[in-house]
Amino acid sequence: MLVLGIETSCDETGLAVYDSERGLLAHTLYSQVKLHAEYGGVVPELASRDHVRKIIPLLNLVLDEAGINKADLQGIAYTSGPGLMGALMVGGAMATALGYALDIPVLGVHHMEGHLLAPMLEKSPPQFPFVALLVSGGHTQLVSVEAIGEYEVLGESLDDAAGEAFDKTAKMLDLDYPGGPVLAAMADRGQVDRFDFPRPMTDRPGLDFSFSGLKTFTRNLIEKHRGEDLLPNDKDAVDICAGFQEAVVDTLVIKCRRALKQTGMKTLVIAGGVSANSRLRHKLEVALAKEGAEVFYARHEFCTDNGAMIAYAGCQRLVAGQRNELAIAATPRWPLDQLQNIQSR
Repeated sequence: MLVLGIETSCDETGLAVYDSERGLLAHTLYSQVKLHAEYGGVVPELASRDHVRKIIPLLNLVLDEAGINKADLQGIAYTSGPGLMGALMVGGAMATALGYALDIPVLGVHHMEGHLLAPMLEKSPPQFPFVALLVSGGHTQLVSVEAIGEYEVLGESLDDAAGEAFDKTAKMLDLDYPGGPVLAAMADRGQVDRFDFPRPMTDRPGLDFSFSGLKTFTRNLIEKHRGEDLLPNDKDAVDICAGFQEAVVDTLVIKCRRALKQTGMKTLVIAGGVSANSRLRHKLEVALAKEGAEVFYARHEFCTDNGAMIAYAGCQRLVAGQRNELAIAATPRWPLDQLQNIQSR
């Protein structure tokens, strides 16, 4: 089945073509980072308008790269949630209009299921069942995955997501937008053990997360080391970044090990924007190798929002016979464990 995937949940416009027999044929992505940089965060109305401007040129581009015409498509998948309502509506409108014009099935896809399944696009994908760590700017969840659509949330953040904590800490240090990757790059130059950062909620049982206290600890540390320009000097700043990142990474690693032990599984998948963090990948690989477990993740370009993951996830469900009515489905809040179960292919 030849499927077009459309991702417009936030500030990236991503399109891809996936074939159930041949795999990923083409993908393209436009990021709005420069548009939102002067505001220090995503402005929903601007994001929606930019999706409208970019989506048709990107559609033409991805079809050309795949070497196909619109008439060759056999299904369309689009992100229907979670996300920004206006942004979701743009992708939904494009998908439903094309589906109606071409008389082919259309399906709304869960954004986080797309991330969870992104490692399936690699040459050596993980095998079911596995534990998934979904870690991004909006989500931090540990999920037991038995098959596509068979999910049990084991634990999640009670406040800030890990990626959100990265971004907010970067903003405290007046780093460029988007702050998370900049903070991670600075951390590579810092001393991880200079400051005694807490590892939140690791001294008690359970798989939930909380990063608000860590964020407060970091804010107080920044205040304590302010210089003449009201910010810590470079040495203090990189050490704060290093200590903060190490605390987040250690917390995630501890909880992942607990989840694997609790479920008896030996496979971990990490997905979402923060899964691109090299320190997190390294420490998970080292920790899990000691326990005879293995970690899988997508290539960097498929860690952030992209059309390829939506095309893949949508293809699996479309092949299984799932589809939507020709009405735009946009669900800004959508629990992952409410999805319908299908058998993996």
